[in-house]
Amino acid sequence: MNIKTFSFIMICMLLMGSCKTAKQTANTPSLPEMPPKAEITVRTESVKLVELTDRAMYRYYVIVGSFRNIDGARQYSADMVKKGFTTEILENEDGLYRISAGGYDEENVARTRISGIRAAYKEHEDVWLLVRK
Repeated sequence: MNIKTFSFIMICMLLMGSCKTAKQTANTPSLPEMPPKAEITVRTESVKLVELTDRAMYRYYVIVGSFRNIDGARQYSADMVKKGFTTEILENEDGLYRISAGGYDEENVARTRISGIRAAYKEHEDVWLLVRK
């Protein structure tokens, strides 16, 4: 088979494939393209704010770090503030300190925040969602 014949066959196959795709999607409503969903870890815990403030408790928290001791939690929280985050330290029923980068009453808003953090800060790809009991 010469190069011209081979090229012709390849072009025909590409055209036939693209026509088939167009026919299949012609009757499908157009949807905005969404990036593939990265898996988000979700945990449900009873938590309380470590520092008593006038901030409300939320149903969903974006967690960027966890610590067994309060000093480590406070240092990490301060480091996150230097990066531009607004943080809160939460304590769960097992005595673990969770560093929150945002509290929300709507799950989809919290998930959007997680996606934004993952996209902007590769070192925080392990950010996860805490659902308050």
